[in-house]
Amino acid sequence: MFGSFVFGYALTLRGLFRAGLDWRTALRLALAADTLSILVMEIVDNGVMLVVPGAMDAGLSTVLFWGALAFSLLVAFLVTTPINKWVIGRGKGHAVIHAYHH
Repeated sequence: MFGSFVFGYALTLRGLFRAGLDWRTALRLALAADTLSILVMEIVDNGVMLVVPGAMDAGLSTVLFWGALAFSLLVAFLVTTPINKWVIGRGKGHAVIHAYHH
């Protein structure tokens, strides 16, 4: 779960650094833009993995592991999309980040 936050923030920070923002400003924007989305996605993803029988014990080489993971990410995406749309519609989240894209 921790890796999802690090990876998500890193993707956002990369663009903000390219736009010339300093570390502190970029980090504050990334935290504000991504935290809610990543948190909800992780909760849903982990919840789905818990309810799929055997998914948590499946090895990396099994179809069950990859199928359950793909399904959980799909469900998490479907849940977080309206949340992100709502946040962006309020002028928050990635709506703020878009001002720094060239």
